[in-house]
Amino acid sequence: MATPSAPDAAAPELQRRLDEVWRNLPGWRGMLAVNHSTIGLRFIVTGFIFFLIGGVLAMLIRSQLAVPGNDLLAHNAYARASTMHGTTMMFFFAVPVMEGFAVYLIPKMIGARDLIYPRLSAYGYWCYLFGGILLFSSYLFDAVPDGGWFMYVPLNGPAFAPGPAVDFWLLGVTFAEISAVAAGVELVVAILKTRAPGMALHRMPLYAWYILITSFMIVFGFPPLILASILLELERAFGLPFYDTALGGDPLLWQHLFWIFGHPEVYIIFLPAAGIVTTIVPTFARHPMVGYTWVVLAVIATGFISFGLWVHHMFAVGIPLLSLAFFSAASMAVAIPTGIQVFAWIATLWSGRPVLRTPLLYVLGFLFIFVLGGLTGVMVAMVPFDWQVHDTHFVVAHLHYVLFGGMVFPMFAACYYWLPLFSGKLVSEHLSRLTFWMIFIGFNLTFLPMHVTGLIGMPRRVYTYAPGLGWDWLNLLSSVGGFLGAVGVAMFLVDVVLHLVYGKKAGPNPWNAGTLEWALSAPGATYNFASQPAVEGRDPLWDQPDTGERAARSGYYLGHATATVRETLITSTMHAQPQYVAVLPGNTSTPFWAAALTSPLFIGMLAKMYWLALGGALLAVGALFVWAWQGGSRCPAGSVDAGGGLTLPYHFASPRSPGWWGALIALLADATVFASLIFAYFFLWTVAPAWPPPPGYGPLALVPPSIGGAALLLSGVAMRWADAANRAGQPRRLQYGCAAAIALALVFIAAQLIGLHLGAVPAKLHAYGALVHTISGYQLVHAAAAVLMACFVVLRARAGYIDCGRPVEPQVTALFWSYMVMQWVVGYVVIYIFPFVAGK
Repeated sequence: MATPSAPDAAAPELQRRLDEVWRNLPGWRGMLAVNHSTIGLRFIVTGFIFFLIGGVLAMLIRSQLAVPGNDLLAHNAYARASTMHGTTMMFFFAVPVMEGFAVYLIPKMIGARDLIYPRLSAYGYWCYLFGGILLFSSYLFDAVPDGGWFMYVPLNGPAFAPGPAVDFWLLGVTFAEISAVAAGVELVVAILKTRAPGMALHRMPLYAWYILITSFMIVFGFPPLILASILLELERAFGLPFYDTALGGDPLLWQHLFWIFGHPEVYIIFLPAAGIVTTIVPTFARHPMVGYTWVVLAVIATGFISFGLWVHHMFAVGIPLLSLAFFSAASMAVAIPTGIQVFAWIATLWSGRPVLRTPLLYVLGFLFIFVLGGLTGVMVAMVPFDWQVHDTHFVVAHLHYVLFGGMVFPMFAACYYWLPLFSGKLVSEHLSRLTFWMIFIGFNLTFLPMHVTGLIGMPRRVYTYAPGLGWDWLNLLSSVGGFLGAVGVAMFLVDVVLHLVYGKKAGPNPWNAGTLEWALSAPGATYNFASQPAVEGRDPLWDQPDTGERAARSGYYLGHATATVRETLITSTMHAQPQYVAVLPGNTSTPFWAAALTSPLFIGMLAKMYWLALGGALLAVGALFVWAWQGGSRCPAGSVDAGGGLTLPYHFASPRSPGWWGALIALLADATVFASLIFAYFFLWTVAPAWPPPPGYGPLALVPPSIGGAALLLSGVAMRWADAANRAGQPRRLQYGCAAAIALALVFIAAQLIGLHLGAVPAKLHAYGALVHTISGYQLVHAAAAVLMACFVVLRARAGYIDCGRPVEPQVTALFWSYMVMQWVVGYVVIYIFPFVAGK
C-alpha cells in the first residue's frame, strides 16, 4: 500500500476543528456523550464500584466463617451475601470491566477514531447501570436474592421461592446481559471493519484478536442464559412449566442452559485478560511477541473448545458415563491452547531483556496464580476426583484462582500500564509495588488453605460449622488473608488518587511500547488521531517511529481541517484496504432514553403489573424507532477526499454497510437464543415420560400454520424483490414490495394465532404445550418486528432517505426477513414434522 503524502503544517487548525466536532459537552450534558473513551471509562469505573461492593460482601462471608459457631450473620443473611457476591462479581464486575477496557482501547489500538456504533456502546452502558440498580434495589424491598448466583431450580422456582427476590435477579441480570451482547456486536464489527489502512488480519494487535474472539463468544454464549432467565420468569409469572418435573419439565434444563453460558463465561473473562498480558509482556521484554500465529490459533481454539465443556459442571447429576468421558476429555483438552499462550509469554520474556516495572510485576503474579488454578482445573476435569470435591471449598478455591488470578491481576496490570495514556502522568513504582505484594499475599493466604478445607470435607455455601472438624485454623487463616487483600485494594485506590493528583508528567510513549495507542498524546483527544495512520507491521511504533508525529497532523488519512461531522475509515475485512468513510453520530440522549424506556418493561414484570410491562415494551420500540430515524442522510450519495490521493464514498452508499454487518452479528445472537429454545424442546423430549403428552392434549391444528407459512415464504420473496427494486432505482416498486411483504406477514401472524387457538395444546398443563407456544410466540415477535421494519423502510423512502445510492435500510430489512423465514422453517419442522416422523 502506498503511504499518503507528507504531512503539512496545518496541525493546529486541524486539531482545533476536530476538537470542536468531537468534544463532549460540559456539565450534566456530558451524560449525552457517545465517544468510546468516555463510555469505556464509565464501564471501568462502574465495574470497579461493583467490585468494591462485591468485596464488602466477601468480607462479610469471611468474617462469618473465621471461627466455628459464629453468629455474625444468620443463615438467610449469609445466603444473601453469598448470592449477591457471586452475582456481582460474575455479571456486574468481571465481564463489564473487561468490555470497558476493550471499548476504551480497541479504536486507539487499531487506528480508528471511534467504535462503529457509538450510540450502541452508550446504550449498553446504560442497560448495564440500570440492571445493576435494579438488582441492588432488592435491598430496599427486603427481597434480596438468596438462591445462589447460579439460580438453580427448583430451589428458585415458584414453589420454593414465591416472592420477588428471584425476579430481581432474573430481570437485573438479563438487563446487564443485553449490555454485554450489545458490546459484543459493537466490538466484532469495529475490529473487522475499522482497522487502520494496512492493518491486515496478520498484522492486527494480539489484544484485538483476543477481543474479537471474546466478542464472538459473547454473541454465542450469553443468549442461552438470556433464554433460561426468560423461561424461568415465564414459569414464575404465568405458570408455564419448563422446569417442573411433574408437568414434563426438568430442572436440569436450567443447568444445561446456564452452563452452556457459564463455562464459556470463564473464558470470556479470561481471554481479554490474557490479551492484556500479551500486550504488556512484549513491551517490558523489549521484544516482539514470540509465536504470533500460534497464539492466534490458540485463542481461536480456546474459543471453540470452551463451548464443549459445560457438562464439566454437571458431573454429579447422573449423566451417562460415555458423555462424562467426552466432556472430561474436552475439559483437559482446553489446557493445550492455554499452555501454548503461557509458553509464548515465557518465551517472549526469555528472548528479550525484561524491565521489571509494576505492570509486569502483576503479570508475573498472574502467571503464578493462573497456572496453579489451571492445574486444579485439570484435577476437577477428572470425573472421580470431581465427585469427591464437588460442592466443597476446593471448587471455590479453584474458581477464585482461575478468575481472580486470571482476570483481576491482569486488570490491575492494565490499570497501571494504561494510566499514563489516560492521565498523561507517570506511575509511582514504590506504592504500586507495595500494593501488589499486599494483594498477592492476601489472595494466596485466602484461597490456598481452602483447597485443604475442601479436601477434608468442608461444603461450600454452609454459613457455620462445628469446632473440632479440622477446619478452624484454616478458615481463620483464609479470613485474615481476605482482609489483607482488602487492604491491598484500598491501597490501590489511594495509589490511583495520588497518581492523578501528584504524578509526574509523562512524555510520549513512556513505556516505549509498539502498539498504536501510544502514538496518541496523553491524555488523548476524543477523536484519537487527527489523521488516521497507515500501518506496515505488527508493532507500528517500533516499525514506524514517526507514526505519532504524523498522525497528529494531516500526514495520513482524513486529515482535512474542514471536517464538520465525525468520520472514520471503513476498511476491508481481510487486508484493511480503505473502502468507505463512515459518518458517526455525535452527542445524543437517544441511548439513555432507549435504555430508560426499556426499564418499565422489567419493572412491570417485577411488580406483576403487566400493563406497565406492555407499555414499557411499546415505549422501547418507540425509542428505537426514533434512534433509527436519526441516522442516514437526504443528500445525494457523494464522496470525500480521504487523503493520500484517495476519494472514497460515504458508508451509506455501501452494498455491505456497517448497519448490515451489525444486523448480521446481532442475528447470530438471536439465532443462538432460538437454537437454545429448540435444544430445550428436544432435551425435554428425551426426559419427559411422554412427548407429546398422552390424552388431555389434542392434535395440533396443521392447516392454519401451513397457510401462514406459505404466506411468510411469499412475504420473504416480496421483501427481496423490494430490495432489488431499490437497488435498480425503482422507488415505487420498493414501496409496493414492502406493502406486499407487510400484508403477507400479517396473514402469517393471524394464521399462527388461529392455529394456536384451534389446536388443543394448552400452554400451562405440560412443558410440551409451553414450548409449542413459546416457539410460536418467538416467531410471532419476529414477524411483528419485521412488519415494523418494513413500515419504517416505506416511511424513510417517502421522506427521501432511501434510494439506489443509499440502500442500507432495505438491505438490512431483507436480511432480517430472510432470517425470519429460515427461523420459521426450523420451528415448523420441529413442532409439526418431527413428532409425526418419530411416530408421536
